[in-house]
Amino acid sequence: MPKAQANGIEIHYEEHGDSAADPMLLIMGFGAQLTLWPDELVEALAGHGFRVIRYDNRDIGLSEKFDGVKAPGILKMTLLTKLGFTPKVPYTLADMADDGVGLLDALEIDRAHIVGASMGGMIAQHVAARYSQRCKSLTSIFSTTGNPKLPAARPEALKALVARPKSMEEEALVDHGVMLARTIGSPGYPSDEERLRDRARASVQRSIYPEGPTRHLSAIVADGDRREMLKDISVPTLVMHGEDDPLVPVEGGRDTAAAIPGAKLKTIPGWGHDLPLELVDEVAEAIASHARATA
Repeated sequence: MPKAQANGIEIHYEEHGDSAADPMLLIMGFGAQLTLWPDELVEALAGHGFRVIRYDNRDIGLSEKFDGVKAPGILKMTLLTKLGFTPKVPYTLADMADDGVGLLDALEIDRAHIVGASMGGMIAQHVAARYSQRCKSLTSIFSTTGNPKLPAARPEALKALVARPKSMEEEALVDHGVMLARTIGSPGYPSDEERLRDRARASVQRSIYPEGPTRHLSAIVADGDRREMLKDISVPTLVMHGEDDPLVPVEGGRDTAAAIPGAKLKTIPGWGHDLPLELVDEVAEAIASHARATA
């Protein structure tokens, strides 16, 4: 897999489609490797005529790890943010946005369509707000604004997200991955059991690094409420969200679209916090149509 020095760290990435085509950067979410972007969706976007680039965020997958750097406890961070203080964290979502722009620099790409999912959507929001000259369009998928008044994740979804595997043996890790995917996935589009297990096993065999998500979570909590920042986004924006998302309720998507001037909102019934095969064509078409309209 190719690697690049981006923002002073090593980032691993993949490219799909015509290298001369319009570039599109995919940013994945909390604790997730680039492979959580389904191959079918990546190929569909490439088929729509884009040079599709997906990469591992820092601290996950095959990108550079921040070994030994401790994040503050989540309870302490939450309390500090409620009191109006900004917790000191190993790195921020703004730093992670700099990684994505650094990757564009390394690939000698001046401007790209930016697509982010979940935490990746938050990172993409930072890219669009701080590097508008580098963005052709923004698509924010099942993400949110950090507005503290929005509905919280369903208890079972949050519990599954922060749960630890029973052991670090491969089968236990695969079981854990399948449990998480089932819990936060789309009730209207349940995934085939064999596919879930195959994808979980491939992820485990590619990379296991439990410490990274802890630092990812600290970056999310420390970022706070982004609504003021989102008001300054001038990039053409599409917000997509599942109406049955148990982890980031659809109100988060609606709040994102309301905060970004001129943003378009597309919600889909039965869609949860995943990218099911049944929705690949619809999601790819929506992203591609939005991107083409901004060309």
